[in-house]
Amino acid sequence: MKDWLEVKNISKTFDGIKALDNINFTVTKGEFLSILGPSGCGKTTLLRILIGIEIPDCGNILINNKDITNFPPNKRNMGIVFQNYALFPNMTVLENVKYVLKINKNSNSAAEKKAKTIIDKVGLTEHLNKKPHELSGGQQQRVAIARTLALNPEVILFDEPMSALDADNRLTLRKEFKKIQKEFKITMIYITHDQEEAFSLSDRVMVMNKGKIEQIDIPNEIFNHPKNTYVKNFVTKHLIDKVSSIEKCTGIDL
Repeated sequence: MKDWLEVKNISKTFDGIKALDNINFTVTKGEFLSILGPSGCGKTTLLRILIGIEIPDCGNILINNKDITNFPPNKRNMGIVFQNYALFPNMTVLENVKYVLKINKNSNSAAEKKAKTIIDKVGLTEHLNKKPHELSGGQQQRVAIARTLALNPEVILFDEPMSALDADNRLTLRKEFKKIQKEFKITMIYITHDQEEAFSLSDRVMVMNKGKIEQIDIPNEIFNHPKNTYVKNFVTKHLIDKVSSIEKCTGIDL
């Protein structure tokens, strides 16, 4: 497929420290790209630049050949899902999703109809009238995703959305992410420090370190052919060690 989102020569410095150093990559429409790296590698700064919260020192961001580098966040047609859900605690599931539609000038009846359709597609119809505190962490995250999807963004950015969840909820939500991507055919860019998460979800993975891209490729290629020692240690060795640890603890040959 044709490159659709293009990030060209993006750099960003804070207090003399280079957070991003000449970042270049492309994303095809409908692709799931994970940006993987440890804390401080620049992945969150990159997300903030993509959504428009930060402006790069140099470089350009293009969607479908349109330069959006200096567009404000509300003009980029991107949505973002945070790790803390950012739901209104006094509103029900339906009201949380309806809210973003109503402030975007949908009538109450149109907003309710669309909100219910989206909520059904993310599997939360039975929880329509519940408030956030009555939901599990994974269900709250799905409400946040539904609210973002309701605005028909061209890209959804995820800022470590599973970091606050327990293991069971993370596994459930991984399946939901893939289901949602298939259902809506939407481009997803997913920020994470979790190797297993990135490899289980993504069409491609972009491994970052100290403000630079170390490797970007399909998961199998990165695992089997790490580009350098950093990628080998941070990705391949980590995943092999994890499997080995499970085998030792359980006696199961994985």
